Amino acid sequence: MASSQLELGFLFFFFLIPNLRNSANAFTPADNYLIDCGSLSSTTIGARVFVADDGRAWTLNTPTDIVANISSPSSVASLASSSLYLNARVFTAPSSYTFPIKQQGRHFIRLYFFPFDNQQWKLTAAQFSVSTQDSMLLENFRPRADSATAFKEFSTNIGHDSLILSFLPGTNSTAFVSALEVVSVPDNLILNTAQIVNTKAAYQGLSAQQLETVYRLNMGGPLIFPDNDTLARTWAQDGAFLVVSSLAQNVSYTGPINYAAGNSPEIAPQFVYATATELVNENVTVNARFNVTWMFKVESGFNFLVRMHFCDIVSQALNNLYFSSYINTWAAASVVDLSSLSSNALHTALFLDYVVQVPPGSNNLSVSIGPSNFNNGPADGILNGLEIMKISNSSSGFVVDSGSKSHIGVILGAVFGVLAVLIVAVVVFCLFRRRKKAKKQHSKAWIPFSINGGTSQSLASRGSNLTTATSGQNGNLGYRFSFIVLQEATNSFDENWVIGVGGFGKVYKGALRDETKVAVKRGNPKSQQGLNEFRTEIELLSRLRHRHLVSLIGYCDERNEMILVYEYMEEGTLKSHLYGSDLPNLNWVQRLEICIGSARGLHYLHTGSAKAIIHRDVKSANILLDENLMAKVADFGLSKTGPELDQTHVSTAVKGSFGYLDPEYFRRQQLTEKSDVYSFGVVLLEVLCARPVIDPTLPREMVNLAEWGMKWQKRGELDQIIDARIAGSIKPDSLRKFAETVEKCLADFGVERPTMGDVLWNLEYALQLQEAESPDSEVNSINRITELASRVQNMNNLATIPDAGAATASLNDLSDVSMSRVFSQLIKSEGR
Repeated sequence: MASSQLELGFLFFFFLIPNLRNSANAFTPADNYLIDCGSLSSTTIGARVFVADDGRAWTLNTPTDIVANISSPSSVASLASSSLYLNARVFTAPSSYTFPIKQQGRHFIRLYFFPFDNQQWKLTAAQFSVSTQDSMLLENFRPRADSATAFKEFSTNIGHDSLILSFLPGTNSTAFVSALEVVSVPDNLILNTAQIVNTKAAYQGLSAQQLETVYRLNMGGPLIFPDNDTLARTWAQDGAFLVVSSLAQNVSYTGPINYAAGNSPEIAPQFVYATATELVNENVTVNARFNVTWMFKVESGFNFLVRMHFCDIVSQALNNLYFSSYINTWAAASVVDLSSLSSNALHTALFLDYVVQVPPGSNNLSVSIGPSNFNNGPADGILNGLEIMKISNSSSGFVVDSGSKSHIGVILGAVFGVLAVLIVAVVVFCLFRRRKKAKKQHSKAWIPFSINGGTSQSLASRGSNLTTATSGQNGNLGYRFSFIVLQEATNSFDENWVIGVGGFGKVYKGALRDETKVAVKRGNPKSQQGLNEFRTEIELLSRLRHRHLVSLIGYCDERNEMILVYEYMEEGTLKSHLYGSDLPNLNWVQRLEICIGSARGLHYLHTGSAKAIIHRDVKSANILLDENLMAKVADFGLSKTGPELDQTHVSTAVKGSFGYLDPEYFRRQQLTEKSDVYSFGVVLLEVLCARPVIDPTLPREMVNLAEWGMKWQKRGELDQIIDARIAGSIKPDSLRKFAETVEKCLADFGVERPTMGDVLWNLEYALQLQEAESPDSEVNSINRITELASRVQNMNNLATIPDAGAATASLNDLSDVSMSRVFSQLIKSEGR
């Protein structure tokens, strides 16, 4: 049944009247924030009103108040809702919107961008990230002036009483947004289970996943605008994606549409099910059977939810329509029998969900319908609507269906392939180990390295404290001290001047000739750490500067020595202020501020350079405090450069400190930034409870602080084990937010943990809740958070910092350790 434009016009008129009549029964979102960012007045789009972003229902947290206006309005004429792109809110520093959430659950977060240039701003060069307190939405995003990037829609579960939507400009760049929406949607919009197309196994946990809408199409019909959708969605036309348009025809239906059980107008409006793209029967011959195929460009390496919408609007009777559907050449359904699926009813709307993985290196996703061999029926097939959503935060894998005989060959091939890889790996490992042994024997004398690649010689004269390193390939490594100067500064390394001991060696308090106080860390030849850690610390700290990172003053590599010199930290380690010493107690606000400062330093490590830097040894002993109790992260000897852009992790031997070690990194030897997040989560729990992270003297269930603390948290009783010295001073809302942050950091799998940026925002929020004057309700507290973004320091801030103490635990250390997270940490309670 071919459909003309006139018929389509009657079709939409037919549905428009009942749609208006039943509008009172339409879904009403509990949260419905529509904002025209940067606009001074409201903007009406159809039946929806986008208000200016100076409203009182939410909070805009930005250190600067900047708006920009487009100089050429005609340039946005081709975009839907073009009037929303005429203004923009511009952010030159980390900023956020805070929205009170009336009803937790699934929400749409919709973002509008149009990069334009005017006399003040060049938004076409903007690069930035957008995140919530739970997840990253856009990372290093560069919007272009096209429909693909002008509008972004995310579907996410919000489990908080507020949503913090953060904008983080890239280095030497800005962030901006033209308009945004935060709107409640029904929780059953996304089901929990879908079928994996290539294995026919079930993909579980989908309802908890964050999704990004990539394509939403009305097959065989016109563009559907938000006013004709109960959830204000836009459904594009499918013609541009057809591979061979001559194989397809548009069909439509003007009668009533029914909804199958589990379906509703919120899943898709009647307009979608009243039109379809149908296989043209005339093209199917005895010797050739064709499929109608749509081709889409997608991002490789991700899982995608593909939702197919069906409604039999072409059959005159039941059980006459059988066809097949395919996704990326895999048979999603070898027989689609709409009569059976709709409980033997025509004109009944239903949908089927599938999950497909797009492998790395491929950017294509195809969807096809075609003839089925079932019952020798007529060659036919329809598709009414299609949605493709990227699963942005999936931890589920693809499981092979071991009960299917058709996969036995694949399984056997995979097994033999793995065996071959293992054999090659063993050979390579043996060769590498032999080479490593030879290297260790050669370097046993700890021959000092030269920053110029030649013999190491100190350039300091007897009359000077230090000299700058000579120019060369690594000529920016900082100052080189002579051994005599450091010997003098530490009273010949007087044991009475020792202020700390770590895996690298002892740390001495010292004073240079100009009376500058320093901390001098002298390498111990018997230590498990050596030249690699020494070089890493120097090279890393010579190119990183941040007020919350330890600052290296200089080093000495004379006389086979490895000595590092840092600024002296008056108040020592965070650990010493929590337990094990007679130092004054830290109150809750002080503890929060120390955690926030540490999070800023780690966040800078993860995001402040082209490649993330993973600390690998985050612990309370490596967080130092100056005379004002400002926190600075120290000890970078084990730090590792993060993965390449096309990789998800760094494969490396396990190093770190027991009690703080990421269990996923321990099991898989795959290092990511989320390993630091886990370790920092243990530090947060340590700050709250003020006890060692591993204490073998306690009863078995209490030995491991992380496990013990999470048991109490999951029961909602974490307040029962916090430090008694501060228990009465913590406001409930502040404790709840802090505890939620700890729980997320300590998730078993890295993909479930927040980024350090998200952790930072949550800690800032906990501090604001603690300092809020009226704790009557969380909404009142949220409305007082007007300076949240100003607490996030610019990533390029310069500062100076010291350090003391470090240690290592390699795989050799862990060879006899149980995989239990309780007993895996008991061999060395002091860590590295």
